[in-house]
Amino acid sequence: MSSSDSHSNSESGDFLEEIADVKPLNQDKVASIRTQKDVINNEYRKKVAESFARKDTNFLTDGEVEPVEPEAILNFKLSGIQPGVFKKLKQGKYGFEYHLDLHRKTVAEARNEVYQLLRNANRLGHRSLLITHGKGIMSNPPARLKSYVNHWLQQVDIVVAFHSAQPRHGGTGSVYVLLKKPTEPDKINQAKYD
Repeated sequence: MSSSDSHSNSESGDFLEEIADVKPLNQDKVASIRTQKDVINNEYRKKVAESFARKDTNFLTDGEVEPVEPEAILNFKLSGIQPGVFKKLKQGKYGFEYHLDLHRKTVAEARNEVYQLLRNANRLGHRSLLITHGKGIMSNPPARLKSYVNHWLQQVDIVVAFHSAQPRHGGTGSVYVLLKKPTEPDKINQAKYD
């Protein structure tokens, strides 16, 4: 045995003597941290899965749309809508089953509320609605919400016609909306307009 081997054995012996009464640490804290980490990870994964399950199905445009003037009269009808039906809508002769007021709403809030209104109206079988978007004379750009409502209503295939309201219902700051009879409850399909 060389002197380096005996020196190495001596160091090993010294080391073993030094740690002879050392007890291993209890690993319960490390284990509980891992368990807590697993719980956090599982909660995160669950929330991600839930968010995918609730994926935003709102297809209404949130990009730029063609602007309309604050005092412009909005009107739209699908071909096949009888002139008498459209005239009655224009005159406010259909009693609206729901009124949505978008004053002081952001575009994002209005987008969500219009989508939910149309979805619920379709599910409940409502045919006539009133949406108050305001004229937007003071907004920048002018008539911002009005322009979006005009565009959104043309994107939804259950909307068969709309027209700016009579003065008693808000005039050019509101719009009457006529929906087709629902064929599939709780279904709004994206129209060919995007």
